[in-house]
Amino acid sequence: MLRKMGEAVARVARKVNETVESGSDTLDLAECKLVSFPVGIYKVLRNVTDQIHLITLANNELKALTSKFMTTFCQLRDVPVEKLAAMPALHLINLRFNPLNAEVRVIAPPLIKFNMLMSPEGARAPPP
Repeated sequence: MLRKMGEAVARVARKVNETVESGSDTLDLAECKLVSFPVGIYKVLRNVTDQIHLITLANNELKALTSKFMTTFCQLRDVPVEKLAAMPALHLINLRFNPLNAEVRVIAPPLIKFNMLMSPEGARAPPP
C-alpha cells in the first residue's frame, strides 16, 4: 500500500513539474488518486498560477476543493459543466472572480442542480 501511495505522489510531482518547466497553461492531475488537492502544489506553482487556465482533476476521489484552491487559481476560464452536473453529492461550487467564458455562464444554470457562485462578467477580485 505504501508503494502505491508513493507512486501516486511521484505521479503528481511529475505532472506539476512538467507544468512548471514547460510554462503550460494547463495542469493535468487526472487519474492521480487525489482525495484532496495537495497543499504543497500551491508552493511549487506559486510563480506560474497566473498562467494556468485549465486544471484537469478527472477520475480522482476528490470530495471538496478549498477556498485556497479557488483564490489561487482565480483565472480559470473553462468549467466542465456536464461533468459537474453528473456529481450528485455536489452542493456548491464557488467560481467567483474567474473570467469564465460566455458558454459556461449560459449553459451551466439550466443543467446544474447545485449552487454555482459566479461574479458578474468582467468583475475583478479585490486586492488581497
